[in-house]
Amino acid sequence: MNLHEYQSKQLLARRGVAIPRGSVCYDGLEALIAARELRSENVVLKAQVHSGGRGKAGGVSVMPVSDDIRLKASEILERRLVTNQTGPQGKPVSGLLVEEVLPIDQEIYIGVVLDRNSGLVTVMASPEGGVEIETLAKESPEKIFTVSVNPLSGLAPFQSRGLGFRLSADKTIATQLTTVISALYAVFTEFDCTLAEINPLIISGNRVIALDAKINLDDHSLFRHPEMELWRDRSQEDSLELSARKDGLSYIRLSGDIGCIVNGAGLAMATLDLISLHGGAPANFLDVGGGASEQAVADAMSILLEDKNVKVVFINIFGGILRCDVLARGVIRAIKQRGLPLPVIARIEGTNIEEGLELFKQSGLPIEMIPSLDEAAKRVVTKAKSL
Repeated sequence: MNLHEYQSKQLLARRGVAIPRGSVCYDGLEALIAARELRSENVVLKAQVHSGGRGKAGGVSVMPVSDDIRLKASEILERRLVTNQTGPQGKPVSGLLVEEVLPIDQEIYIGVVLDRNSGLVTVMASPEGGVEIETLAKESPEKIFTVSVNPLSGLAPFQSRGLGFRLSADKTIATQLTTVISALYAVFTEFDCTLAEINPLIISGNRVIALDAKINLDDHSLFRHPEMELWRDRSQEDSLELSARKDGLSYIRLSGDIGCIVNGAGLAMATLDLISLHGGAPANFLDVGGGASEQAVADAMSILLEDKNVKVVFINIFGGILRCDVLARGVIRAIKQRGLPLPVIARIEGTNIEEGLELFKQSGLPIEMIPSLDEAAKRVVTKAKSL
């Protein structure tokens, strides 16, 4: 679950991190009033979407209060922002953060992530933050400072101070940076985040201020933070992923055209790899799980049939707890309810395989059954390319 910038800043402000004065607005008139209340010569209008790259996509505008704030705000709010992270479909602008414009002496990057190589939470920092931080990490990795955190003792004060003084030799500034680093780590651990970052964290005179922030929460931990559900913005999420989550399915939409239904995360990943190996492009990761019911299988099939990018459906099931006859009934039910606008290629094996094959045969549906996984993958790729 991703948070908007203004929500991320609220969490940080509660822990003593300085943020710019401002408020989130939802129409042009409200934005104009908010801008005037700041009593600042210039203001910045920032589109609230779950994506980076807003500035380059026209979602951020710095302008004098004397300009037509209402018109510009309305224009941004009505846009569907397309960035390098949203894909060509873009995302709707959910709100507009109206903030004061602050003088910037230096831009700093601070982030907290889980390093999957070491299995440790890692704090990253750089004295050169801003929109080109990804380029900096590639071209000048020596400018990225990292600290690995012991999971038992947590982030030690000396680690925060060490990073703070590496970022600035000024004692006043370094002390504030130390506080910000500790606060960001506290948010990361308290809310079970997958990412918490401030970019840029600016030095403005003798103050350290979080000019922008991004916080992502682990969906699997939300049962421990029910209050955060109130901050969820479903307009920013994929409609099919929302539907799958409601049905208890593990589904992630991808950019390809081959829809996949698989049981078990390992087999699902192997299926995606095999499709790619043969030159195809998976449209999704969809794991119905080892103990999926007939209804769950039907729901999974329905989700794929709703995806307009899918040209062909590939069913790859190794029946264990999920019996092949249960799979067959679920697929047949979904197709008979919705029709069959797409070709379906299936490879099934395992428990009750004979019953499953017989059910498919008796259904009369034009489902192509291929017993070999490799041959089935080749066939589904060829089929997709021919459509």
